[in-house]
Formats: sequence, C-alpha cells, structure tokens
Amino acid sequence: MKLFSNTIQSIEKAITFSTAKQKVTSNNIANVDTPNYKAQEVRFNQALGNEMQKLQALKTNNQHIDFGSSSSNYRIMSRNSTRYQQNGNNVDIDQEMTDLAKNQIQYNALIDRLSSKFNSLKTVIKGGN
Repeated sequence: MKLFSNTIQSIEKAITFSTAKQKVTSNNIANVDTPNYKAQEVRFNQALGNEMQKLQALKTNNQHIDFGSSSSNYRIMSRNSTRYQQNGNNVDIDQEMTDLAKNQIQYNALIDRLSSKFNSLKTVIKGGN
C-alpha cells in the first residue's frame, strides 16, 4: 500500500526544478556586469519531456505517441546565441528579474499545494477533527 500519492512526488520534483531555476537566475543577476559571462537557463521543456517519457500508457493504436523511460534530470544550458553588452556579456537584467518574479510565484504556489496535501493527511490521521 502506498502512503503518499504521486501528487506529492510530482510537487517535490517541481519544487526541485523551481529551486534550480532560482539559483541559475540569481547567478545570472549576480554576473550582470561580468565580462564575457554567458547567461544560463534551466530547460523546462527538457525536464517536462523527461517526465512525460516516464508515463505508463496502454497503446491501443499504432498512431498513438510512444511512451518510454528516461532520466528526469533537467539541464542547465548557457545562452551563447545572444549578446547584449560590448563586453560579451549576454545577461538581460529585465528578463532575469521577470523570470525571478515568475519563478517565485510558482515556487510559492507549489509550497502552498504541498502544505495543503500534508494538512489533508493530518486531518485524515486525526480522524477529521
């Protein structure tokens, strides 16, 4: 019997991803004036694709999408194709601050959801009181 649902595990993975994104974005902001620094980003699509490949599905038609297994690691990639400053640095501070704010909102929502799941379990354990 499984005590926790897959929801908690999914939220945990999303929090881990959000934490990595926070670190990368903060590092980019810290290096906004560093010559030749290349901004980094966490590739969500890669992480999402990896998670989707873990899904188990019954294929009832040959035209259905195949499901498989893969690592769930996200990737941190350097952005080498853009250049914003004369010193070779490509950090766009406005974009980084926007990403930071979006990520903080997402992180807070994930923490609220996880807290709600644990409160529900606590209610069940106490017998609804």
